[in-house]
Amino acid sequence: MVSDHVLRLCHSANTVSSLLAKNPSQSPGQIAKDLYGIYEKDLHRPPPSSASASSAASSRCSSSLSSSDNTNTTTTTTTTNNNNNNNTNNNSNYSITKNGRPSPASSRQTLDLALTCGRWGPTTPSPLFLQAFADALRCLDADPLAGVVSPPLMGSHGTVPLTVIAPLVDVIRHVSNVIARAEKEVFFITCNWSPSVAQRLVRNALIELSRRAGERKQRVVVKIMYDKATPASAIDAHQRVSPAAYSGKAIQLPAPDEVPHLDMEVVSLHKLVLGTLHAKFCVVDRKIALVMSNNMEDNCNMEMLTHLEGPIVDSIYDTALITWKRPFDPPLPSYGFPAAEGGLPTSTHEPLYLDRGAGRDQQRIAANGQAHAELKEHTPEDPHYDDDVAGEITRMQVCYSTKPDETRLQAANRQLNYAVKNPVPPTGPEIPDGHEMTPYVDTSTPYPVPMALVSRPPYGSVDSKNAFVPQNEAWLSLIRNAAHNIFIQTPDLNAAPLIPALAEALRRGVEVTYYVCFGYNDAGEVIPGQGGTNEQAARSLLSLLPEDGPERKLLHIYDYVAKDQNRPIHQCFRARCCHVKLLIADGCVGVQGSGNQDTQSWFHSQEINVMVDSEEVCAKWREGIERNQNTRLFGRVAADGVWRDDEGRAGEGYMGDPGSVEGLIKGVWGMYKKMERA
Repeated sequence: MVSDHVLRLCHSANTVSSLLAKNPSQSPGQIAKDLYGIYEKDLHRPPPSSASASSAASSRCSSSLSSSDNTNTTTTTTTTNNNNNNNTNNNSNYSITKNGRPSPASSRQTLDLALTCGRWGPTTPSPLFLQAFADALRCLDADPLAGVVSPPLMGSHGTVPLTVIAPLVDVIRHVSNVIARAEKEVFFITCNWSPSVAQRLVRNALIELSRRAGERKQRVVVKIMYDKATPASAIDAHQRVSPAAYSGKAIQLPAPDEVPHLDMEVVSLHKLVLGTLHAKFCVVDRKIALVMSNNMEDNCNMEMLTHLEGPIVDSIYDTALITWKRPFDPPLPSYGFPAAEGGLPTSTHEPLYLDRGAGRDQQRIAANGQAHAELKEHTPEDPHYDDDVAGEITRMQVCYSTKPDETRLQAANRQLNYAVKNPVPPTGPEIPDGHEMTPYVDTSTPYPVPMALVSRPPYGSVDSKNAFVPQNEAWLSLIRNAAHNIFIQTPDLNAAPLIPALAEALRRGVEVTYYVCFGYNDAGEVIPGQGGTNEQAARSLLSLLPEDGPERKLLHIYDYVAKDQNRPIHQCFRARCCHVKLLIADGCVGVQGSGNQDTQSWFHSQEINVMVDSEEVCAKWREGIERNQNTRLFGRVAADGVWRDDEGRAGEGYMGDPGSVEGLIKGVWGMYKKMERA
């Protein structure tokens, strides 16, 4: 049930963003404190009745709200009112049937109340989406900012004009283009920041942005934040970074004299001990938001980014303000220009939001790239900025198109080896027509779709008590209520609450497919209390399923295999890894962002994730996932949860199954070697 308290929070006219617009000199942190108070977080509080596992939500993804029990289904269409309903809530408890499911009346009431708590635009959310949103909202009773966003902005709508499923450097090529095209404001938040191809792309984009601003006789305000633990973090998790420090060897952002037309401010954030700033996102001119999986560094990771437009940008902007917390110096120019009203006035000629129209299919993108071989690659050494997303898609596809005397497999191998310290030759089969790697996926829709932010704040204590947060509750709700299938891609899958939830879904007859990365962060995961390696977690899940039961036939576990390979490569070789974070339930509700399915993301790190209610977008996400890797072809693990070759041998680098003492020793040694390489 959505409580009276949460309803009042979501129906309020005030947000951190709106109050900051009235008093730009005040700090967002003080506004949040004044608006929401200091709440005692009852971290041990169990979720309300299991009735939240609504059979109504699992019955279908449609534009109607439904109520169901074991014998009948009643379907009713509810019109969205964009948060203007006058609703009453009797705050009654769920009425539970004998099988533990909610009664039709109570489940329908929960969905109806959740419907009033978001600003959904013209499309009514599906029951599955609304149930996940309702379950996420319950976290706000204990802490109104558990989702790191003002409650009235948690549920919104927008479009996804572009999705990037590609190596890290290709993700940042798009980020650099969006930054260079900015006109008044850039707000960029990430986790790790180190000298790299990605860092140089952003550095060059800021220099280009300053040059363009000078030509326009304007100034652009730039705010940058990353995670950095220092002794001073014990006093204040937020630390201002001086120009000398951020332009120095360790960070290499441009110094003020290199960007004379930018007003740049840099802050670091780390909540000791384990409260990492793991969210990665960017807001430009309060018109565009980029939510991504990647850090700013060089590695071999496949990553995922969603480019978002429309009112959802206001929600992500609000998250940026709350995360920053400190007063802004200078103030942001976008205070009075919400994305819902068009964002900052700019002279851009690129069509935005609903003016973009429907997206192109991947075959047309592949053919277009092959037809424009004259376009140069956008690199730090030779930047080539495009005027719009359509131009970026074409230029990016040219990189993956074949050169003279080159096969498609060789072209993919060339790009996947870019910025990789240990390049490897291709071992996979030749790529046939219609299966070309297409890293930029056009996911435009001519209409907005319901979206919600399902995030979590940083929690520094060395325990696992801070689990009741919107991110975790949304994931669990989608798994509990999916009727047909669940797909997950994540580097690690070992969070303690997740394993039994997946087992229960399998017992209900739901197909579960998940892709993980072979050996990803084994050194950290094998330390006692961190969840174990992916193989150990897979065995834990399998142990909950009958050996001869139908559940095991519904479970499909894969290790990531790159587009140019025929087998997974262990992360220790730093040649081919996957860092994508995505969950899709029943092919219609997807959650993408920075949160991994591991202990750190579930209990400690600050994360940002966007939940999208769209069969069309989810279908294109799945198409991009499958098209840009060979995981489904070659990555299926054996019955014991371990990937093995045709002769039954585990992949090179496999750690085995160390016990607690051995795991601690291996983990500490592995972490030491990791720091030594850094």
